[in-house]
Amino acid sequence: MPQAGDLKKGNRIEVDGEPYSVVKLSRRTPSARGAATVITARLRNLRSKQQLERSWKSDERLPEPDFEIRDVQYLYAEGVEIHHFMDETSYEQFALDRELIEYELDYILPEGSVRALVFNSEVIGIEIDNTVELVVADCDPGVKGDTVNNVTKTARMETGLEIQVPLFVEAGESIVVDTREARYVKRVK
Repeated sequence: MPQAGDLKKGNRIEVDGEPYSVVKLSRRTPSARGAATVITARLRNLRSKQQLERSWKSDERLPEPDFEIRDVQYLYAEGVEIHHFMDETSYEQFALDRELIEYELDYILPEGSVRALVFNSEVIGIEIDNTVELVVADCDPGVKGDTVNNVTKTARMETGLEIQVPLFVEAGESIVVDTREARYVKRVK
């Protein structure tokens, strides 16, 4: 069990029997001698996506949720709301509602591999890599002579995600995208 003082953004903990992910952290050290540092965390419920804020003393131990992580393949979307996946080991198929995986859908394509989070024998969401390769479906042309540093333009990826990219990126190119911040990393050679 980790201590509250060791928490980092993205860590998973269990609060009142529910799995949560740490969204934001702050530390407050009281000026009184001998007083313990207080860790305040904004948490997101991995099932319901609701957020709550909790505080602990830095030396307090926090339970980790008992997750099982399975490799799965994204198969297809049924309409807009239902998305089907297949366990790559058992070939068992399951469906998830769009609201559970809305953020992750911007980074995965049909037949793409991801990881399913299983808590108490129930799939509660999916996990994606920190970076993914996507093809630029559409973007505005760069303006010749615009040489100011860090000039960007909007590009739409093959999944529908829109991000800011440098002027030299063109439609049809593959780029690496950081999934944590929805930002351009580099072109794929």
